[in-house]
Amino acid sequence: MTQVASISQQIWDMKYRLKDADGTPVDKTIEETWGRIAKALAQAEKDPALWEARFADALADFKFLPAGRIISGAGTDRRVTMFNCFVMGDIPDDMAGIFEHLKEAALTMQQGGGIGYDFSTLRPKGAPVKGVGADASGPLSFMDVWDAMCRTIMSAGSRRGAMMATMRCDHPDIEAFIDAKHEAGRLRMFNLSVLITDPFMEAVKHDQAWELVFGGVVYKSLPARALWDKIMHATYAYAEPGVIFIDRINRLNNLHYCETIHATNPCGEQPLPPYGVCLLGSVNLAKLVVDPFEAKARLDMDKLRDLVRVAVRMMDNVIDVSRFPLDRHENEAKSKRRIGLGVTGLADALILCNARYGGKDALLLTEEWMGALRREAYLASVELAQEKGAFPLYQKEPYLAGETIQALDADVQAAIAEHGIRNALLTSIAPTGTISLFADNVSSGLEPVFSFTYTRAVLQKDGTRREEEVSDYAYRLFRLLKGENAALPPAFVDAQRLNPTEHVVMQAAVQKYIDSSISKTINVPESISFEDFRHVYEQAYASGCKGCTTYRPNDITGSVLTVKKEEPKAEDQDQPQLPLGKPAARPEDYLDAGGVIHLTQPLDRPEALPGATYKVRWPDSDHAMYITINDIIENNRRRPFEVFINSKNMEHYAWTVALTRMISAVFRRGGDIAFVVEELKAVFDPRGGQWMGGKYVPSLLAAIGEVIERHMIAIGFVADDAEDDLPEDVDQRKVVNLSGARLRHCPKCGQPALLRQEGCDTCTSCGYSKCG
Repeated sequence: MTQVASISQQIWDMKYRLKDADGTPVDKTIEETWGRIAKALAQAEKDPALWEARFADALADFKFLPAGRIISGAGTDRRVTMFNCFVMGDIPDDMAGIFEHLKEAALTMQQGGGIGYDFSTLRPKGAPVKGVGADASGPLSFMDVWDAMCRTIMSAGSRRGAMMATMRCDHPDIEAFIDAKHEAGRLRMFNLSVLITDPFMEAVKHDQAWELVFGGVVYKSLPARALWDKIMHATYAYAEPGVIFIDRINRLNNLHYCETIHATNPCGEQPLPPYGVCLLGSVNLAKLVVDPFEAKARLDMDKLRDLVRVAVRMMDNVIDVSRFPLDRHENEAKSKRRIGLGVTGLADALILCNARYGGKDALLLTEEWMGALRREAYLASVELAQEKGAFPLYQKEPYLAGETIQALDADVQAAIAEHGIRNALLTSIAPTGTISLFADNVSSGLEPVFSFTYTRAVLQKDGTRREEEVSDYAYRLFRLLKGENAALPPAFVDAQRLNPTEHVVMQAAVQKYIDSSISKTINVPESISFEDFRHVYEQAYASGCKGCTTYRPNDITGSVLTVKKEEPKAEDQDQPQLPLGKPAARPEDYLDAGGVIHLTQPLDRPEALPGATYKVRWPDSDHAMYITINDIIENNRRRPFEVFINSKNMEHYAWTVALTRMISAVFRRGGDIAFVVEELKAVFDPRGGQWMGGKYVPSLLAAIGEVIERHMIAIGFVADDAEDDLPEDVDQRKVVNLSGARLRHCPKCGQPALLRQEGCDTCTSCGYSKCG
């Protein structure tokens, strides 16, 4: 039986182990899981028994790691797809078409697939809608509807949804798109990325004007640098939107002659055409190193070549044995047979070979390994074409003329010219957060090691928690081979010790050998200046990357670090400690210095309190709802103290009484109470929300939350973010968490163990993951 770390066993049991409906395990061991997958994928072969054995060998010891949907779905006879993500069709600019695409998205997500959409096809806010005498509400209003749909699918018990929304840099609503997530709780089911064109980057470089256009009509002209800086300020402070260099993607696409791409899967490693599908798998480089930590340490290139060839065949077979959410997905997949073979454990493999991530030796080794992977993948696909036929849309002359194909070795090009090729595109670097934890905690994708050791709290059957140390694969192997007291060599560098340039050069080195794209997060320190931060994106564009995503920890985005809290200094031990809580969007707007109230006992109620009553008409109810909010004066500040809700509609009586009692109890205990607004506004109604005042409100509770927020603004307890643009000098704006907390807590297990990598959140405690 495979011996792996405790966390790997637990993730296998929770996410990938086949179980009966009553929870009884069908897979008794990890080897049985591999056997189940191998048998299922071998059914597409003329000699299933031969290939079942070879597939099982490739999977053994985590050498090849199919994507999680394949591991959990293959051989189960469940009505699920083995494809991770999808890009949906172009949204037509009419109401019927929009909601038909919403239905398609819901059906796709119901089967567990993440989706990507380009909202650039929808007319901007305020544009005339002919025939009905109205103005368009704009793409963002429909993105709110998609967001509510995703929340609804989640509420039905399906796998957590993930969506990517893109918008062109010349769309008239691009500025609103950039700012969309500044509003608390809005579009939380989406990752956002701006489609950046080459002409736009030229306009930025030369400080030229940039026109925002739709349907041939120019809606606005502004300096290109101003728009670029707006994107940079937003991602500096809020970690979104990312940028996708869309012209480069289309120019380098092997299928440039028969498709146009303008969206990606949720994590960005698969730019896809309408109804494109995302099929992923990773070679675990850390398992292929010979003589680790020795002077002669090296990657076994023969094993790499053999493994790649088997992996390409396995992934090609997935196309034939998987189900698809829609017929259009199946047609797209089978006409082009696109796969995304990549790597994981790259950083660990470099450490085992004594090469520092981002250094010269690491770049040389990475290019050698990735060059071999690309070569063998294309040759394997040529062999499959000889055996099973080329992909149906293969056209010899235009395919061979593509820039990416022209970069291949001459003998590979000659082989394609003679025999064709089975898979239109073959390589991609996917996020492998949970898969990497499962695979004995190797480093994830091409990311550096995040932390060599950390402590996680494990929930026991009796409800208590036990602490256990989790260590990186390379670190654990070094201790095993060299001893507990041996000094770590220089190659042991983690994400916190790397500078942004070292991240960019590694991404650029890998991108040369990837025909699709890469999911990678460039971690930058909170202290980085805005100019240096902007340079990261400009360096990524100049280096040939197809996109760029950064993560700068602060109290808006949260911190990626999970560290033990230091003991307070002697002079600090008597200082009051603030409660842990959800950081506000702009904490300095909520309370003045010295105005924080932290009470272990609720405040007594005075005889009389100032307040206000608000009337809310929910379109679904025959009677209005009256919300009364009373305040108290503390430290010369007015703050909310209690809430009452009254209505002639008795349908809501019980829960409104319970709600007001709970909110009032929170208000009376003081501390950071602004999170109440965020939580209420994030609640969605599975039956659908309502349009109020030209804005989509996802539920009655969200409407109540907005009333409380309006009241807080009116009494000066919070600032009105709608009236505040980001300050010119974002770098000088110090945002601090009221509680002083620097950790991000997992929404599933509650532990401070949420790690941000490759555009996704992964919990190192329970294995929870979310790309969105």
